Amino acid sequence: MDLLSQIGYGFLALVIVSSAAGMILSRNAVYSAVLLVINFISVAIIYLVLGAPFIALVQITVYAGSIMILFLFVIMLLGPDFLTGTEPIKGQRVLGISLGVVLAVEAGILLVGRGNLWALVPVFDGKGSSPEALGLVLFSQNPLIIIGISLILLVATVGAILLTRGDGSASHGNLEGKE
Repeated sequence: MDLLSQIGYGFLALVIVSSAAGMILSRNAVYSAVLLVINFISVAIIYLVLGAPFIALVQITVYAGSIMILFLFVIMLLGPDFLTGTEPIKGQRVLGISLGVVLAVEAGILLVGRGNLWALVPVFDGKGSSPEALGLVLFSQNPLIIIGISLILLVATVGAILLTRGDGSASHGNLEGKE
């Protein structure tokens, strides 16, 4: 791999990591959604550079398009007042920081333990990036992936229904005007 490719991948990695960190650290939910779109597009550029244009277009269409519209819809539906900075689950911030430290230590061990990280990246020939080849691999060789994706989508659908359903107090209202 030549120096220009390494600089390009390094820049894309910097954009991906910084947009992900900005998304997590941002207090504004809409800014977080925009930073997540930047992250998705940067990952799609990496797919394009690796010679997988179909996966790059799916990345942009599904994630940056559909999923982000769903996120923004939920943000606008619930309103910014609902998305406060309080922790709904006690200790989740401590757990998240500790898992981040564990990940950083593991990445440091990998960087120090291995001298040439570019040797770990396999050469991609682009043969399996067509929609037909991808469909054959997913449906014939890896049916558990399809089952897992369908379960994740089912959980997301139930979660969206429960979020929009609420407790029912807003739809029925208080007819007598008493508290």
